[in-house]
Amino acid sequence: MSSLIPENFEMVAPSEADVVLARESSRLLASRKLGAQTSIRLQVLGDGEPAEIMTVPASALRLFVHLLTEMSRGNAVTLIPNHAELTTQQAADLLNVSRPYVVKLLLEGKIPSRTVGKYRRIRFDDLMAFKRKDDETREKVLDQLSADAQELEMGY
Repeated sequence: MSSLIPENFEMVAPSEADVVLARESSRLLASRKLGAQTSIRLQVLGDGEPAEIMTVPASALRLFVHLLTEMSRGNAVTLIPNHAELTTQQAADLLNVSRPYVVKLLLEGKIPSRTVGKYRRIRFDDLMAFKRKDDETREKVLDQLSADAQELEMGY
């Protein structure tokens, strides 16, 4: 299992057949207009089993469409609750940075964490909040650099 994934969460790496099926399924489900619906009825058909109709939250179906879309791109997927806690290495892997850099961010208070024994734990939602803020800052800097290059007629 990938070091990005806490041990108690399953990671699904799609096969080629899964990719094709996920592509078809996500396209069909995405075409359904849910609008303001809060729930949706699904019919589950099994091999040799009677059909079963169930009602699920519309938000769960939207999440399922996202999951299928990622699988259709050949990406491995997992579901991590916001409250899940990650190690510094898992956080570093998700941010695509070194573990010492993550530790530095924790020590500077840029990402909240807690200590369990001698180990630090980072909530997934706190890590994603930091990532969003960092991405926004980086985007602003890139926009400014692009504007400066155009102003200086650098050909970019």
